Amino acid sequence: MLKKSILALLMVLSLGACTKYTGIPKQYHQLLDEALVKAEQNAPEIKKALEAAPAHQKEAVAFLIAYMPEHDLKALSADFILENTDYAFIAREQFVWAQAIPDSVFFNDVLPYASLNERRDNWRKDFYERFSKYVKDCKDIRSAIDSVNKNIRDEVSVDYNTKREKPDQSPYESMEQNMASCSGLSILLTDAFRAVGIPSRIGGTPNWHDKRGNHNWNEVWVDGQWYFTEYYPSGLNKSWFLPDAGKSIPDNPEHAIYASSWKPTGIHFPLVWDFDIKYVPAVNVSERYIQLYEAEEAAKKIAETHVTVKVMMFKDDVCTFQGDDRMSVNVDVFCGADQVGGGRTAGPTQDMNDVLEFVLEKNKAYSFNYTGEGGQMKSIKLNISDEPKSLKLYYK
Repeated sequence: MLKKSILALLMVLSLGACTKYTGIPKQYHQLLDEALVKAEQNAPEIKKALEAAPAHQKEAVAFLIAYMPEHDLKALSADFILENTDYAFIAREQFVWAQAIPDSVFFNDVLPYASLNERRDNWRKDFYERFSKYVKDCKDIRSAIDSVNKNIRDEVSVDYNTKREKPDQSPYESMEQNMASCSGLSILLTDAFRAVGIPSRIGGTPNWHDKRGNHNWNEVWVDGQWYFTEYYPSGLNKSWFLPDAGKSIPDNPEHAIYASSWKPTGIHFPLVWDFDIKYVPAVNVSERYIQLYEAEEAAKKIAETHVTVKVMMFKDDVCTFQGDDRMSVNVDVFCGADQVGGGRTAGPTQDMNDVLEFVLEKNKAYSFNYTGEGGQMKSIKLNISDEPKSLKLYYK
């Protein structure tokens, strides 16, 4: 074993004494030296990838290699690494949401060719061609996520099925069988997201709080925050499993919630099909799911006793949404003599969905007071029932 390591080190040194990595930040140099040693006989391929990468992609290739699992260092070709990186950058250059992603997120959650321990398929180019057509007209990352989510099942013809060969299938293994576990479906969806420049990672738990078993799903990065979704989507941060995830136990490795990472974090993603695999980095995200669940429960309780009232102000009782008919005016809400709310209505240049809202207690009477044309004080009274209301006020 010692002789093998010495030979690998001599091979690395022969590839370039005191290895220099032109165009690559120094923070990667020692990690790359170590990676080349681990690569053993495959070190020439790894070094070729570092040297052949275009200048604007060198740091990305260095990031991949610096944190690459040892078995990948020993097996992956330069062509595999370079094509994966090139198509990740093609997506970044084409789509506006990908252009806005910080390098740290792009490198860790778009660039990687794998999520867990699945077989290393060369899916990047194929998936870019498959899924770019669904997002080419999208204006923002939310609509792109929705489009991929809605179309992936028909595009890859894969459904959940317990008869799949194994839980940790690669994309093409699942597509060959037309079936996958929740883990296989999650790997498929994360790869589809990444192919079009959407940061994505795998979320999951090794065992629910009630010892009912494991589950894996997807997370996507939107405007600086992580949201969860699934292969069969219900919308961002909406799914059947939130009540279970909300009861996770952060300090219990068996019942915590994890999200995968490429860069080491100090902890690993527990893979229930092989607990001996510890090379998949992870982040403990249990607290976020607990907070989401608690917020949802609090909203349900409020919904039992309160109702939303949407308030819009128009110039006159024609009240059309077209042109400049909407007015920006302060509105104060009173229940008897007590003020219970206040805000400003949306004016003509604001988004049509930007509407002033109040959450008010049911079965009470409220006054909506504002200053109309010529400084005239106006007051509209409204009895709140069990149904949401839309209140139109007139300035004139």
